[in-house]
Amino acid sequence: MTKEQLKEFLDEKVTLYNNPNFIETDPIQIPHAFTSKEDIEIAGFLAATIAWGNRKMIIKSAQKLMDAMGNAPFDFVMHHTAKDLKNLDHFVHRTFNNLDAITFIQSLQNIYKNHNGLEAVFHKFSEKHSTQKGISEFKKVFFEIPHASRTTKHISDPLNNSAAKRINMFLRWMVRNDNKGVDFGIWNSISPEALSCPLDVHSGNVARKLELLTRKQNDAKALAELDTNLRVLDSTDPVKYDFALFGLGVFERF
Repeated sequence: MTKEQLKEFLDEKVTLYNNPNFIETDPIQIPHAFTSKEDIEIAGFLAATIAWGNRKMIIKSAQKLMDAMGNAPFDFVMHHTAKDLKNLDHFVHRTFNNLDAITFIQSLQNIYKNHNGLEAVFHKFSEKHSTQKGISEFKKVFFEIPHASRTTKHISDPLNNSAAKRINMFLRWMVRNDNKGVDFGIWNSISPEALSCPLDVHSGNVARKLELLTRKQNDAKALAELDTNLRVLDSTDPVKYDFALFGLGVFERF
């Protein structure tokens, strides 16, 4: 199909999937349980961090995390005691275990106490047209506290050729204001035009079928290629096509 036909097709799919019904089966429902900026950020970050595997299990595990934090994530991050952290003793989601969860809580406390919060860190290091350097630098800040080396695998680094799917998804949630009640748009210091598509097996396969992507691996180079092509379709809000690619792959088996 022509570029115009492709854009029309994908725009229709964005309209179909970028609506509140999407929330019911997606991990984004976890931060949607909260109203304050910091609670939404922390709940969203933790839910996105463990967002791999079966979606029902992701949601179940993320809710267990929220329950362990008394469903008050910001208050727990800022004021937890050693006794409180024992609530996480039995938490596990695939390879993300209780020790990883505790490190994440402690790191988030450091970020809010000493770096003015998650948005400030990503904003400080992101570039006008890309958040990928920002993600890489965020990982350095995140692990400036004492940590086990095993935990570092749970934050991806685009400059190490990772597509960083989960953090790109988290940034979409925080930055993009879709006026549809799905993405939050609570971060105004980063422009939606700088966002990258959360590239996974579903969106990657659909993108290849639509000739938006030629590279076979789902890595940082593939993400750069996909970003370039999506920006041709919409330079101001390219990541909206995540809804189309994901929906076509997961719900329509395109």
